Amino acid sequence: MTINKTQNGNELVISLTGRLDTTTAPQLDDELKTALDGVQKLSFDFSGLEYISSAGLRVLLSAQKVMNKQGSMIVKNVSEEISEIFEVTGFVDILTIE
Repeated sequence: MTINKTQNGNELVISLTGRLDTTTAPQLDDELKTALDGVQKLSFDFSGLEYISSAGLRVLLSAQKVMNKQGSMIVKNVSEEISEIFEVTGFVDILTIE
């Protein structure tokens, strides 16, 4: 998985390419731990994401909890497959998906 971060003031966009699974989720988790300081608007761009596992969902959930305290979080460009995973797991009710 490739993680690209673009920061503009207090806005952070994280673009993911590949698979967010048990192997790659800790990498994203580590990135987020250092990247979210002072961020008020977090956007995930999933246009290049092919798959997300429960480990990836956990990372999103922890990012959402942090952003609930300091701003907002949006998930954009979700594929049909990942959208289905969000629906089945109930994440459509937790995340803001565009």
